[in-house]
Amino acid sequence: MTVLKVILTVVFLMVCLALVVIVLLQEGKSAGLTGSISGAAETFWGKNKGRSIEGKLEKVTKYAAILFLLLALVLNIL
Repeated sequence: MTVLKVILTVVFLMVCLALVVIVLLQEGKSAGLTGSISGAAETFWGKNKGRSIEGKLEKVTKYAAILFLLLALVLNIL
C-alpha cells in the first residue's frame, strides 16, 4: 500500500507542476480596448480557437485539473 501511495504522490506532484506551467503559458482573457471595439471573436483566431495552441492549452488544462482533483481524492482516502 505504501508503494502505491508513493507512486501516486509522485504523479500528483508532476500533475501539480504541469498544471502551474500550463496555466502560466495561457494568454489573458482581456483583449483590451481594441478587442472591445473590433470584437475579438470575429478574428480568424477567435473562430478557430479549438485548433490553435491556446485552444489546446485550455483542453489540457481541463484534463490536468480533473486529474489533479481525482488524485487528491484518492490520496486523501489512502
